[in-house]
Amino acid sequence: MQTNLGLFDLIVGTEEEFHIAGGTTDTIEALRAVRAVCDATLVCKRGPMGASAFSGEIPDTLDDGESGPGFPIEVFNVLGAGDGFMSGLLKGWLTEKDWPTSLTYANACGALAVSRHGCTPAYPSWEELQFFLNREVVEKALRKDAELEQVHWSSNRKGNWSSMHIFAFDHRMQLENIPGATVEKIGKFKELCLNATIEVAQGRAGYGVLCDSRLGRDALNAAAGQGLWIGHPVEWPGSRPLRLEPEIGPDFGGLNEWPREHVVKCLCFYHPDDSDEMRMDHEDTVVRLFHACRRNQLEFLLEVIPSKVGLVNDQTTAQVIQRFYDLGVFPDWWKLEPMTSTIAWKNTVEAITRNDPNTRGIVVLGLGESEEKLAASFEIAAKYSLVKGFAVGRTIFANSAHQYMAGTITELEAVLEMVTQYGRLCDIWDKARVKWDNSAVARGQE
Repeated sequence: MQTNLGLFDLIVGTEEEFHIAGGTTDTIEALRAVRAVCDATLVCKRGPMGASAFSGEIPDTLDDGESGPGFPIEVFNVLGAGDGFMSGLLKGWLTEKDWPTSLTYANACGALAVSRHGCTPAYPSWEELQFFLNREVVEKALRKDAELEQVHWSSNRKGNWSSMHIFAFDHRMQLENIPGATVEKIGKFKELCLNATIEVAQGRAGYGVLCDSRLGRDALNAAAGQGLWIGHPVEWPGSRPLRLEPEIGPDFGGLNEWPREHVVKCLCFYHPDDSDEMRMDHEDTVVRLFHACRRNQLEFLLEVIPSKVGLVNDQTTAQVIQRFYDLGVFPDWWKLEPMTSTIAWKNTVEAITRNDPNTRGIVVLGLGESEEKLAASFEIAAKYSLVKGFAVGRTIFANSAHQYMAGTITELEAVLEMVTQYGRLCDIWDKARVKWDNSAVARGQE
């Protein structure tokens, strides 16, 4: 080994590994033997004592090397600890940090790895590492630190969904109530909706669907692998208090069969003025569902429409959002009604960013509103970068659905009509967003 050590700029090992490289079980003498044949920085890992770095001559004790602080945490699983340590060390070294800083990164990454179950999934993101270092350890079993685990989850999600054009055809009750509708026709119509989505998306990022599995199973399955964002509803349509589709199961165990790319979508008709009994029922279901999503590594979208069940003002939606955060529910996505009040949007956005700066964002729902009314809402919502786009259904498919169920249009005609409606709505959103983006650039230049 010593014939090759001179080739390296950095050598990292445990005390035992340096014993092998140095030819002696005396760690200081082993390090000196390695130093005699190379000029590399030597980093000696010392287990719970952290690590020491030596860039020049080897001193008389390991404590005289450069070091970073250790972290008092509970060791739960040592699998992957070394790789976690090395990731932090390399982050510091490759960005030209000094050795105490690089070793701080290394020790922190190793601590996070050994306090969680698993290997690679336990490693922190850069955002999480900064959060961990800027805050004291408040729970030695780091996996039980809810605030830290939220940062870990939200900063390690995959995929870039900064722009969202979602065709929502997860409707069940509304389609079942159309004259001439059957289970078979509804299922086929949802496949036509998917075809329209794919035609408009043209393989571009930022497009997706909301589709259920009870009436739209074939369309939901066909959406897989298309590069689309896929939302999958769990609520029983129109239920108040909130109840879920039977397939989810009483313990929500049905979610363990869902593909990881599916986002769990739940519509809850919640209002701050509900009775205590109603609110507690809603809240219990949403809290349990949220934890079931995390347990199954599924993103969660929470949809709230308070205006459907009570009077609302500019504070109502923000109040609902804050209540769920207070309960420890951190949705990856929020789906909100098309508010036309700037103050209401401002309050809503502030409530989310105050509680979860790493949220995926908001999509605006349609409520079957006309294209003109949605355009007015988009004009206001697009001002806020947290609003990523829309998830609209009936505004796009309502006319086609009625004609299709009545047998007055063909499948191709239905698809073409929805392509036109959906494409036009995408253009309206994109123009609204570009307008505000250009306005922000202009203000910055001023």
